[in-house]
Amino acid sequence: MYAHQMLFLCALIAFVIAFAHPLRAQSGDKAYGEYLSSECVTCHQLSGNFAGIPPIVGWPEESFIEIMNEYRSKKRDNAVMQTIAGRLSEKEVAALAAYFGSLKPSAK
Repeated sequence: MYAHQMLFLCALIAFVIAFAHPLRAQSGDKAYGEYLSSECVTCHQLSGNFAGIPPIVGWPEESFIEIMNEYRSKKRDNAVMQTIAGRLSEKEVAALAAYFGSLKPSAK
């Protein structure tokens, strides 16, 4: 009986880690992300080119969300990005992550 309890406990822990991780988000709505992206592309180029401001085109969704959360919590130092990230909801961040993650940088 003890082995079955341990197996259940391990399965429960794996479930919690897989589905309740704070940085893990539902896949965002790409169309909504495109709608929201106008402020982002004021500085970040859709081409993916680097002109002093890091490109965000093609980023993996989880990385995008993690970085936005770091700006929100002020772990990353950039007043503009802290302000922008701070006013976006989790749904909006997930949508932006889905949109920018779906784009491919254009060739120069």
